[in-house]
Amino acid sequence: MPDPVVTRFAPSPTGFLHIGGARTALFNWLYARRFGGKMLLRIEDTDRERSTEAAIRAIIDGLSWLGLSWDGEVVYQFARAARHREVAESMLASGRAYRCFATQAELEEMRETARREGRPLRYDGRWRDRDPASAPADAKPVIRLRAPIEGETVVEDHVQGRVVWQNKDLDDLVLLRSDGTPTYMLAVVVDDHDMGVTHVIRGDDHLTNAARQTQIYQAMGWAVPQWAHIPLIHGPDGAKLSKRHGALGIDAYRDLGFLPVALRNYLVRLGWSHGNQEIFSDEEMVAAFDLGQIGRSPARFDFAKLENLNGHYMRQASNAELVQRLEDLLPSLGPARGLPPRFAPEVRAKLEAAMDGLKERAKTLVELLDAAYYLYAAAPLTLDAKASALLDDAARARLAALRPRLAAAAEWSQARLEEVVRAFAEETGCKLGQVAQPLRAALTGRSTSPGLFDVMAVLGREECLARLDAQSTAASPGVQVASGAA
Repeated sequence: MPDPVVTRFAPSPTGFLHIGGARTALFNWLYARRFGGKMLLRIEDTDRERSTEAAIRAIIDGLSWLGLSWDGEVVYQFARAARHREVAESMLASGRAYRCFATQAELEEMRETARREGRPLRYDGRWRDRDPASAPADAKPVIRLRAPIEGETVVEDHVQGRVVWQNKDLDDLVLLRSDGTPTYMLAVVVDDHDMGVTHVIRGDDHLTNAARQTQIYQAMGWAVPQWAHIPLIHGPDGAKLSKRHGALGIDAYRDLGFLPVALRNYLVRLGWSHGNQEIFSDEEMVAAFDLGQIGRSPARFDFAKLENLNGHYMRQASNAELVQRLEDLLPSLGPARGLPPRFAPEVRAKLEAAMDGLKERAKTLVELLDAAYYLYAAAPLTLDAKASALLDDAARARLAALRPRLAAAAEWSQARLEEVVRAFAEETGCKLGQVAQPLRAALTGRSTSPGLFDVMAVLGREECLARLDAQSTAASPGVQVASGAA
């Protein structure tokens, strides 16, 4: 590949960075990195009514969180409107474009005729060869491309293959509106040319646009970039992706507790394959990625598969990293759980110490945060329904009898605590679960947790005994238990 590869991601800031846009950005990023090139970021903000600063920030924050960097400064399309007009005027001057004075009533008549005849709407070219002097004096024209009317326009696409349009089926598209603002078609071509884009990788809903944009490139005598139109993402049922399938903003995936590395790995396998390999490091993705391995069929989004992959990466992550990831979520998830924006140092230490047991069960950071409830819960610790049910009068009596033996343990370690509890169960003729399950409920407020003796070791002697004291003397199940872990 002799020329330096330049790709671009060019979202419209009319909403969040959705999952399909994130995959498009990832594919552009990977291809540029694979061939030592650049990925540029262009915000296509020409729709002034729908474009918002909040959406621009969401796109930039989403890309940054996902770990996709771009080269150079962000380009804002609206700021280049003068350049777009300059190109349109040059095409007008050279005869490659013309002024069209067709009125709204005439255009509506064309639409109605097309509907009546059951054919697509196409501008009929009525001003293509007319003298502009014959137009009404106060008319404000648009500028249209003088597109070829014979022959064909061909797009050689890395994913879709060779796609051919008959030029008679492509009308003279508008380049400049009557108010002088450039259209999307013109702006995209001018920007891609000026930015030196060599490869346009985008959704296949833009495939027809590629034909029209090719005609603009050719009219200007510019090199046409290489095209790669990737299939859209569907839900697991094969239907168009919707919110119930996972058509969420990247910020939502962050708040659902997914790791960026897991989401990158999952997205790269949505429509792209490399043998049977499912798990890729960033380095492996960059080394292997190519456009020819992208399939033509829509990819299917599978939340369960994403969760399983996320669980894998959580188990691979260091305990310190996971605690930091949890803390990053506190501003959005903490208020509902009564948590401050940051963990107290003693809670952070306990989380790190308990993480080996916690991360084995969780598939998302949200699950991890909820499973760690017993470590950060503010006083009083609240029992859930299952934990309350485990603490009947007989269970409380057993805990009251067990308490002195735990207090007397010479060493507060997992092994020693297990010996004490097992010995107590044998001496009292109980099954281990009859002691361990109520003990777990009293200490964690839940019926499930990491290993019980790991939990006890992390909580420490003083905290465990305080929680046991509160439960063994409770008058009824569901009592609030004092906790010093917050």
